[in-house]
Amino acid sequence: MEELTNIFVRSVFIDNMVLAYFLGMCSYLAVSRTVTTANGLGIAVIFVLGFTVPLNYLIENYFLREGAMVWLGPAFADVDLSFLSFILFIAVIASMVQLVEMIVEKFAPALYSSLGIFLPLIAVNCAILGGSLFMQEREYANIAQATSFGIGSGVGFYLAIVGIAAIREKIRYSNVPEPLQGLGITFIITGLMGIAFMSFMGIAL
Repeated sequence: MEELTNIFVRSVFIDNMVLAYFLGMCSYLAVSRTVTTANGLGIAVIFVLGFTVPLNYLIENYFLREGAMVWLGPAFADVDLSFLSFILFIAVIASMVQLVEMIVEKFAPALYSSLGIFLPLIAVNCAILGGSLFMQEREYANIAQATSFGIGSGVGFYLAIVGIAAIREKIRYSNVPEPLQGLGITFIITGLMGIAFMSFMGIAL
């Protein structure tokens, strides 16, 4: 349990997808104009990462790795399908995003209209694919660790996008120099948030 907590805390604060690796910046910048839309996208990202990372973990460990399909019989002991990782990971992500899109359109049409093209673009969001690739690189011991990492990464994205959205709503009434208005000040604040999150690297895990 302690190991799962460590993975979760690390993925939220230390290895934050946006503020540590600057992945998923397109939707992060475009959808963070209001807290409402940022909240909707953040929850969608948590859902997608929480399901796709463990699913891709199972695919990686039972089908793709060399010798992963030995459970089908000795004849499959030398089969290596790791070259299909990108294709299958993206296929799983696209399927989950399609499911999220249908759910949001059905139960929250206003949010669906607000998010616009950025909801289906979660499928090609590098933060989502990055979650599966980091899972693959770090070779987690079991699906519980992979799930903890996936949910933690989603929560980290959620905190980052809702945080910047709240700040952008406030600075709308501030006297920001004209050359920095819009994305300029947003990039500066994102950098400062990234520096602030670096302080969590001191947490003993």
